[in-house]
Amino acid sequence: MKRRELLGTAAALAAGLSPMTPPSARAQTPARFADADLRHAEKLRELGLADTQAWALLQQLCRDIGPRPAGSAADAKAVAWAQGALRGLKLQNVRAESLALRVWQRGPASATLVIPGAQKPGARAREQGLVMAALGNSVPTPPEGIDAEIAWYPDLAALQADDPATSRAKGRIVFIDQKMERTRTGSGYGAAVGARSMGPIEAARRGAVAVGIRSIGTDRAPIAHTGATRYDLSLPRIPAFAVSVPDAEVMAGLQAAGAPLRLKLRLEARNDVDATTHNVIAEVPGTDLKDEIVLISGHLDSWDLGQGAQDDGAGVAIASAAAGVLMAAGVAPRRTIRVVLFGNEENGFDGARAYGDRYKDVVHQMVGESDFGAGPVFQLNHRVQPAAVPLFEDIARVLAPLGVAWADGESRNRGGPGPDAALLMRRHRWPGVALGQDGTNYFDVHHTEHDTLDRIDPRTLPQNVACWAVTAWLAAQAPVAFGPPVL
Repeated sequence: MKRRELLGTAAALAAGLSPMTPPSARAQTPARFADADLRHAEKLRELGLADTQAWALLQQLCRDIGPRPAGSAADAKAVAWAQGALRGLKLQNVRAESLALRVWQRGPASATLVIPGAQKPGARAREQGLVMAALGNSVPTPPEGIDAEIAWYPDLAALQADDPATSRAKGRIVFIDQKMERTRTGSGYGAAVGARSMGPIEAARRGAVAVGIRSIGTDRAPIAHTGATRYDLSLPRIPAFAVSVPDAEVMAGLQAAGAPLRLKLRLEARNDVDATTHNVIAEVPGTDLKDEIVLISGHLDSWDLGQGAQDDGAGVAIASAAAGVLMAAGVAPRRTIRVVLFGNEENGFDGARAYGDRYKDVVHQMVGESDFGAGPVFQLNHRVQPAAVPLFEDIARVLAPLGVAWADGESRNRGGPGPDAALLMRRHRWPGVALGQDGTNYFDVHHTEHDTLDRIDPRTLPQNVACWAVTAWLAAQAPVAFGPPVL
């Protein structure tokens, strides 16, 4: 009997139908999980809530290794640590799959705001150093730096509306004062991050010599948020940096007062460094459908400014500990549950791309990723085929005691998993499952020197572990395929 026929028969039996029931009758009765699978999911929920491994793993990663940009010596140390940690959780088939890449490296940088003096004879300009950080992939300034007037824009849309033929940005340093809204879901980041990713392209299109942005974050601390930017190779590549929110507020106030501003910028960086990174993989082996994969993940790399605790040490610890709970429970899943700790999510998604290329012909029942800090999970969402949607009512019922609600209405089957998993979902049409975390305070520390272990509440980690253990188990036991998803 072919796999589809086997799955159809299993679905019919789980729904209380005979395999001989006419197809029209089967279509009217949604597939459901077996009672034994739901009972085991409830057991996993309780085991997850008792977990202590996630906090232990996160402490090791942050304190023993710290920041781990892809291709760095610390990244290599993290890869070795991760394999040992996964073996310590008794997971099987632990391995590191290497991939070559060219990495960006930060050098010294500074930005000084030149503020004109009062309009009086002999009045002198004053200078104010700004808290700043180069954006990932930024090209350097010339060795002597750049000294130019500022062309200030309230947001990216205002820059895009400036006609390139007559733009005031020409020969100036563009500054984009894009503000970010604090939200539970992180939607404010999606609305603001274009200033970082597209700012250098739009500024270069208008003849700017460099571009600065207000940090894409929700804090008001004197810290700068880094993050990847991009270039259009048909345009000049110009240096790109972010300044702290307080410094951006100073600049906005001076701009509103009509003060002409200049900036002195020096920035050193390299983007031609050949390196190697790895995806680290481990498994809870399946049984009758062992060749199909339920993927839960995080990314092992981080930016270089903090310890990478929220982004994404927490996700690494949560996904690993969840798989450890599944293994320790002693019941083998039907499908193989695979933990993937991706390399270089932060600056190129090289790990996700390499994984997709290597495993493109393997059936993936689900891809999911924990990459939104350590806040508690509050929502279940997904992108699956319509016939699989009713199963999520059962998953939501098991997750409900953890404070997790099933997404409502039209958004119910329009969820997006974490970034690496989302790339795989789009590229390979693999079904995605999202466990939405409370990100209200996440962007206070995201991509900054404040992304450190002391900003984590260890009490929230076991709830995350329980959510992922339950979801992965039920995905592995599902009587129907989750894919292909509705995209």
